Amino acid sequence: MPPPPAPILRDLPDELYGPRVTLRPLRPGDGAALWEAVDESRAQIGAWLPWVSKTLKPEDSEATARRGAARWLTREDLMVGVWDRASGACLGGSGLHHIDWSVPSFEIGYWLRTSAWGQGYITETVQVLCQFAFETLGANRVAIRCDAKNDRSLAVPRRLGFIQEATLRRDERGALRDTVIFALTPEDYASAKADWDRKETSQ
Repeated sequence: MPPPPAPILRDLPDELYGPRVTLRPLRPGDGAALWEAVDESRAQIGAWLPWVSKTLKPEDSEATARRGAARWLTREDLMVGVWDRASGACLGGSGLHHIDWSVPSFEIGYWLRTSAWGQGYITETVQVLCQFAFETLGANRVAIRCDAKNDRSLAVPRRLGFIQEATLRRDERGALRDTVIFALTPEDYASAKADWDRKETSQ
């Protein structure tokens, strides 16, 4: 079997779709929509995401969009915006981060604007990204890291059948915190996806 192509030579889809969300790489010009979502939610998401305190004006979000676009092209990081398929509104951000192409392994991060909380958008986003990682990119591991006090964030991997592997105690500088590590292997993913499909068909 020939070796896989170098990451930068991999052809990736322009967009990924769930029933209600579109996930796509950020583009120049996305800053205004990102800013609106972040600024609406900074009091709630800023407690968990250090970059929020550095996002002080629309230009900061535009810089994030352009850096994300550049890193997608080099396959260093696969950041995506989460967009509502019905309205086209920016709901938040996600992506495959901390990539090790030699495994391959990925880490899913996510945030959502507060007006979209409690509607299942992040659960759907993580499902779409897992399918992309395992079925398109050949992942051997997909992980999620959560602050041990962030109940909303913790609920997502638990709901989706991720395996809780560890709690790293006081592993962050600044306000010391504990981090919970969840992950799926291909075998775990197959089992979890079968459960997702059963739940979908029973609704």
